Amino acid sequence: MKPHYEKVTVIAPARLHMGFIDLSGELGRHFGSIGVALNDINTELTVSCGARFRVQGPGAERAAKSARRLCQTLRIPEEFEISLAAAIPEHIGLGSGTQMSLALGVALSAFYGLGLSVRDIAKLTDRGARSGIGIGVFENGGLVVDGGRGPDTETPPLLSRMPVPESWRFILAFDKRGQGLHGEQEVNAFRQLPPFPRSEAERLCYLLLMQALPALAEQKLTLFGEVITELQASVGRHFAPVQGGIFTSPEVAAAMTWLQQQGAVAIGQTSWGPTGFCAVASPERADELLAQLRQRFTSEHLLFSVVGARNHGADIIAL
Repeated sequence: MKPHYEKVTVIAPARLHMGFIDLSGELGRHFGSIGVALNDINTELTVSCGARFRVQGPGAERAAKSARRLCQTLRIPEEFEISLAAAIPEHIGLGSGTQMSLALGVALSAFYGLGLSVRDIAKLTDRGARSGIGIGVFENGGLVVDGGRGPDTETPPLLSRMPVPESWRFILAFDKRGQGLHGEQEVNAFRQLPPFPRSEAERLCYLLLMQALPALAEQKLTLFGEVITELQASVGRHFAPVQGGIFTSPEVAAAMTWLQQQGAVAIGQTSWGPTGFCAVASPERADELLAQLRQRFTSEHLLFSVVGARNHGADIIAL
């Protein structure tokens, strides 16, 4: 099988997972989730012609394993090189695994002219087992809502995709000591949790559909943020027995509490954490709070950054 291109580069965005909608599934659909694509944090890789299989750059070991599995599944030769310019940090709630798998799959599909869609690749790599946010942001960027999983769902369907105002900023708090639950730990955690109350799922659905999404459409950050904070608190209380609290990291929790006191909204933890997030209305306000955070929270374990939303999906460049 001969390559169709000399090289293919894919840039896949990190994402914030803002929470699940229905963890009970009493009406036949489980999960459903909301999240947003981020600028500035991404996985960037290039597949190029090479006499032998070689992978280099950040995240190379993980990329090599994923690429070899894809080659076996797709029955394509391992006659290429992969160069990683950047990789989303693993297991801190930013969607590293899904973005790596999709970026590799899309790159290899284009490289060999296989014509696979993003959804095809997600199915082949077992992505979207619970949340479809990673798939949605790879395809479209912006803020996305997926419809969870029914009995025959292959990948969670995209229900809504909306642009995020360019001026909004997200402040992220990282705890370098920890990683969120993943793999078998995550599976076991879901098994241990009690049923999620149907009445609470109904309330969250209403808040999302009739408050958060209209507020985003009208660019009303405070109202949008109130719903995200409430959704995060509800789901966080449910997950608390297996992650140690609403936040995995107590120090991230303290920083988020302080940010809320300063007027930040959409307070939460992305996925299993330990990364926390909040939103403010402008780059200037974000930079002010970032400077204050770094003066106030001086633990060597904490890092803070400011990012914007990304209103388009992954970049795919074939040459």
